[in-house]
Amino acid sequence: MSAASATTAASAELATARLRPRRARAPLGEGRARVAKAVWLGLVSLYFVIPLAATAAFSLEGEHGSYTISAYTQILSSSAFSSAFLLSLRLAIETIVLAVVLVVPTAYWVRLRLPKLRPVMEALSFGPFVVSPVVLAVGVENVFRKAPSWFIGSPNILVVLYVVLSFPFLYRALDAGLRAIDVHTLTEAARSLGAGWALTLWRVILPNLRTAIISGALLAFAIVMGEFTIASLLLFNTFGVYIETVGMTAATGAAALALISFALTWLAMGGLVLVLGRAGGGKGSVARQVQIGVTR
Repeated sequence: MSAASATTAASAELATARLRPRRARAPLGEGRARVAKAVWLGLVSLYFVIPLAATAAFSLEGEHGSYTISAYTQILSSSAFSSAFLLSLRLAIETIVLAVVLVVPTAYWVRLRLPKLRPVMEALSFGPFVVSPVVLAVGVENVFRKAPSWFIGSPNILVVLYVVLSFPFLYRALDAGLRAIDVHTLTEAARSLGAGWALTLWRVILPNLRTAIISGALLAFAIVMGEFTIASLLLFNTFGVYIETVGMTAATGAAALALISFALTWLAMGGLVLVLGRAGGGKGSVARQVQIGVTR
């Protein structure tokens, strides 16, 4: 009886083992793909990290092979640095606001009502690439020669020029965002619920274009923070002009300023993403779309 029971138990275990699901083995191709992705990511990381590390090492060099942070302390304690950075930061924010106010309704209306004008808008978006910044600065200065001094004699004139420079990037990002959504259906649904054009644009279209607006705003921000030619021709000490001035006078200071500007620019761009994301993101945008019907 014991031999028979042992045989029965062994047969049951064998049958149970056969019924157990086997672990799926990862194909050999997937393993190689993961290794290739890791290697490629490592190479790309080195491509960005090595120049930054070399710049950081050079910025810390002192006399007789010593290392010091004097280049950083001199720049951070300079009033010219703070004034130039804050000026460019203000110009970047004003440029983004004005560009969004002008380009978003235009791109939306062209997509909705005037599709035949899309080739014209695309051609206009190539204008800043065709016209050099030097010609643009001289032309704007001649056109607005008789403008009030608070405009022509102040950095406010740079906002107009920077809006022109950032127009291709913002328009392309918005056009891609408008293509990704059904503008006609959303507009008709909002209009049927009693929303006006302004309410439709604010509560329906803008929340769906949040990602596109953030992408275009980041590109515009980067352009304004690093622009040198126009500001230099019009004799304004922006952040780009300050970087060029330091680069001509102090080598280690230029390296330190490059790292500082890199960090500050990324921090400012991160804050911009957070602000724009909270302004129209997530559940709030859905709630705004639902409340359209209540406003009838």
